[in-house]
Amino acid sequence: MKKFEEKTLQSTEIFKGKIISLQEDIVELPDGKTSKREIIKHPGAVAVLALTPDNKIVMVEQYRKALERSLVEIPAGKLEPGEKPYDTAMRELEEETGYSCQQLEHIISFYTSPGFADELVHLYLAKDIVKKEDALPADEDEFVELVELTLAEAEGYIREQRIHDAKTAYAVQYLMLDEARTR
Repeated sequence: MKKFEEKTLQSTEIFKGKIISLQEDIVELPDGKTSKREIIKHPGAVAVLALTPDNKIVMVEQYRKALERSLVEIPAGKLEPGEKPYDTAMRELEEETGYSCQQLEHIISFYTSPGFADELVHLYLAKDIVKKEDALPADEDEFVELVELTLAEAEGYIREQRIHDAKTAYAVQYLMLDEARTR
């Protein structure tokens, strides 16, 4: 038995959408009592920290309806059924930014909100990027604007809350730590 494991007694799907589903689980707690858990199921996602030859971070600005505002973020997207995270990362980088890369390295995978969701984001570092003339088209319902920032500018965007999502803040922090290590 896993430490503090909650045994699922019953699971009911409440909603099934195009991207996520919501289920309610009745669980037995470690002390024998029962409780309810609302869980969002997500197929997983990738995020790409892409650096230009002059060390600028490639980002996109896009409107986020859940927040009713635009954010500046690193390129990202959900895994398609049967698609490997590496392939998703290559596709999303090209679709959202028009860039492709020669070198793609997995940095880390992390859960976004483990209290209620199982979404796992795979963060990649893209080096040796090049602008493609015949890049994959963006998704038809996705409107983004390319933004390229220095590390200092990205830090400022975090303070101003123009960058205000975990995956992008995590990526910027990764670069800050990497820069500190190489000094």
